[in-house]
Amino acid sequence: MSDKPIYVTQPFLPPLEEFIPYLEKIWENKILTNGGPFHQELERTLCEYLGVKHIALFTNATIALITALQALRITGEVITTPFSFVATSHSLLWNGIKPVFVDVDPNTLNIDPAKIEAAITPQTTAIMPVHCYGHPCDIDEIQKIADTYNLKVVYDAAHAFGVHCHCGSVLNHGDLSILSFHATKVFNTFEGGAIICPDEKTKLRIDQLKNFGHAGEISVVAPGINGKMSELNAAFGLVQLKHIDDILEKRKAIDARYRENLKAVSGIHCLDGSGEKVANFAYFPILVKSEFPIERDQLNEALKERGIFPRRYFYPLISEFSMYRSLPSSSPGNLPCATQATKQVLCLPIYPDLDLKTVDEICAIISSQ
Repeated sequence: MSDKPIYVTQPFLPPLEEFIPYLEKIWENKILTNGGPFHQELERTLCEYLGVKHIALFTNATIALITALQALRITGEVITTPFSFVATSHSLLWNGIKPVFVDVDPNTLNIDPAKIEAAITPQTTAIMPVHCYGHPCDIDEIQKIADTYNLKVVYDAAHAFGVHCHCGSVLNHGDLSILSFHATKVFNTFEGGAIICPDEKTKLRIDQLKNFGHAGEISVVAPGINGKMSELNAAFGLVQLKHIDDILEKRKAIDARYRENLKAVSGIHCLDGSGEKVANFAYFPILVKSEFPIERDQLNEALKERGIFPRRYFYPLISEFSMYRSLPSSSPGNLPCATQATKQVLCLPIYPDLDLKTVDEICAIISSQ
């Protein structure tokens, strides 16, 4: 085992010498923000790589989520999942929208479409699902419900960079999809995010909203925010993109090694995908079930004692935080599968520089309990 702590993730950093020419160009042209040349180039390059029509870069995914809701003029109530990072539902509160939580599918931990219709009220205007761990939601069924009730669909696709479902990029589904380029993600720009836009008109509105609502030098058309990605972050993204295929191959190998090592361990369930055609192996979640000799939190501590630091993604549920706990939809009785999952889930370390020997050692610790 390494003398250094092994954390659940570690950002990929390309060779510094690859980044320096971009820094020199920034120093030369003195364009630091406001849609500079690297910003524009990264938008074009990401569209090509991801197979999407339009993309609007942001300083982070949380601001992108907030702006996406504003762009679609969503109000009232939005149906969403409690099994996610808190930024998902925080974006609703920031817009004065009431989150309505529904349960997750026990096999994928994505929002369960079968629970959505019963939660729809006259105040419901949208559904905000999450492609949890990068595994696609049941996009066809969700869209069918949205069409029936005239609802918008905003996908929190923070985990889903490069993921393809049965018909191509999963990012092309819903009215808008939001990506995260945070340091912990498969593709990072230090900090960053993006909104996938279906057409030029929508992208124009979003670009205005992320720039204070400016529609020209002396015209402001909406109460926008400052959500622009800097040239520094965009330049770093361009360097990162050159390595993304290698990054994904290394993640795939780590995922396969975990599955091989843990397949015979009673009480440890490695969460499967949801039928994606192209996966990104963003996380490696296991469920510690009752057949395992010790509980999830005990296993978590046992790994920490050996210098391994997994994470209980996601624990607790969003619905258990103080600002959401009083909502009727937050009742544990309304969320049995999510409540069980949050007590069992443990995400094991996975990142490109994690060697397979360390993966074997992590699995040996789990097997020895």
